[in-house]
Amino acid sequence: MKTPPLLYEKTQRLLEQIQKRVDGTFLCYWMSSGGSVCDNDVMAMQEVLREIGPQRHLTLFVKSDGGSGMAALRLVHLLRRHAKRLTVMAPLNCASAATMLALGADTIAMGPLSFLTAVDTSLEHDLSPVDHTNNLVSVSNDEVDRVIRLWKDAGGRATNVNPYQELYRYLHPLVIGALDRASSLSLMLCREILGYHMRDRRKAARIAERLNSSYPAHQYPITSREARSLGLRIEDIEPETDRLLQELNLVYSEMGQRAITDFDEENHHDNEITNILERRSHQVFYQVEKDWHYRKEERRWVSMNDVSSWFHCRRAGGRTRKTRLHIR
Repeated sequence: MKTPPLLYEKTQRLLEQIQKRVDGTFLCYWMSSGGSVCDNDVMAMQEVLREIGPQRHLTLFVKSDGGSGMAALRLVHLLRRHAKRLTVMAPLNCASAATMLALGADTIAMGPLSFLTAVDTSLEHDLSPVDHTNNLVSVSNDEVDRVIRLWKDAGGRATNVNPYQELYRYLHPLVIGALDRASSLSLMLCREILGYHMRDRRKAARIAERLNSSYPAHQYPITSREARSLGLRIEDIEPETDRLLQELNLVYSEMGQRAITDFDEENHHDNEITNILERRSHQVFYQVEKDWHYRKEERRWVSMNDVSSWFHCRRAGGRTRKTRLHIR
């Protein structure tokens, strides 16, 4: 079986160099394209923070394409319980729910390749439409709103046909209801997270509203220039620190490569490290390990023999030891 490499020694050397260049205790929260911000990450972060106790200042390196907004709120709450001041360093993509996480920091440090994104709601519901591979399609609240608006702008009222009647032919009413509820939740989460350090409620509400409804694409890159115009406190990452963070990202990317073992056209084994949390002398990561089988009659891949788990790595007895961490 092919397995991804464990590069604990390399990452620890880079962490030591970066720690000397930043304020407070340096932490890492990195995700591959296969990972996402989730509730289990909160327990993993607690494991990373447990031994160091309360800190004056935490600096958190974040690289993620997003995930659960509610998990982002829980992470902010946890980090704020451990430190009076929080800085998020986002040298690369810090998207969607990761942007929500960054909103909870007193300062967001950004470099030439950094970007945040909008946090408008998209949802993969049990009643969502399916694509050509029979997998559920993620539906965006903004897309539904735009369909209704385009219908009205194109003279849909003159036909005396309610646009929702046509929309319901392709999208279940409960999906639309769930999208509306999720949109309200997204606004509430942003305001709550900003409230951890921003006393001006009107300003917090304005930032939350803009991030939820002012951008025409969910993945629109909000660079440091745009982030400052939103009212966020943005700092520039020093060039040498940015170089070290980029190097650390490359090492994590090597750890996070997919290790696929093919058996035949319909079966393969997948082994991949998706989420990595780390500080000096302690690394926690989630490793996906399962078989995949293609069901021809259903036209989709299904997983089997799933033994995915959290692990932590430490240096003990002159060697790197990997042990299972039980988080459910």
